[in-house]
Amino acid sequence: MNQNTSFKRYLKMDLLPTPWCPGCGNGIVLKTICQAFDELNLPKNGTVVVSGIGCSGRSAGYFDLDSVHTAHGRAIPVAEGIKYAIDALNVIVASGDGDLLGIGGNHLLHAIRRNTNITVVCYANETYGMTGGQVSPTTPHNIKTLTTPNGNPDYPLDVQFLFKHSGCYFARSTVYHLNHLKKCIVEALKFQGFSFVEARTMCIVNYGRRLGYKNSNEMLLHYKEFYKINDDAGELAPNEIGIIKTNTLIKS
Repeated sequence: MNQNTSFKRYLKMDLLPTPWCPGCGNGIVLKTICQAFDELNLPKNGTVVVSGIGCSGRSAGYFDLDSVHTAHGRAIPVAEGIKYAIDALNVIVASGDGDLLGIGGNHLLHAIRRNTNITVVCYANETYGMTGGQVSPTTPHNIKTLTTPNGNPDYPLDVQFLFKHSGCYFARSTVYHLNHLKKCIVEALKFQGFSFVEARTMCIVNYGRRLGYKNSNEMLLHYKEFYKINDDAGELAPNEIGIIKTNTLIKS
């Protein structure tokens, strides 16, 4: 297996293609996680992936290693339990913004407080895509969704502010900025403490079309034009992607 395809050893290739809608960005995030695993040569028998409920929650079943598909919002505490039981394991959570920041938001707060040594990759598509496109914790203000036909009256959660003064790691990237997204995940996996990567990704079927996008490529190109890389920022502006590392300890 050559270097370009060696990441496939972390996937159950016989289960592909996935059931995700054409144009969904979840497959890009899944592939990038595997590429990060491959770059670090993580042992398959020493790595566990945990997910919650939702479109992105299906990710756990595609990893060719031990994985757990938990109840809605419970991915983080299950991952913490696994890590506390066997500290030597690499424990990764792969789930969506609704699962991690909505029903699972309280668990996220306490994982940050405890600085548990796990990595979370959040598929952030600004909606509950699986159930029809309801408003989520990251849906922008005034955006129309299935449950906010007149526009979202609330403001989205800016996740990075949960990590201020925490000693944890936070990064934001997009599925357009592939090399940057992989860098964010690799650094998160190396981090000694709680690490969280917000991967901005698109849901064209139940979200993007309501916003007026004709196809997924238009959403992807929006990421290209809107987001600017700023890895040296102490704080990311809404149109910036980058890494905020408040603890300098790195895993050997």
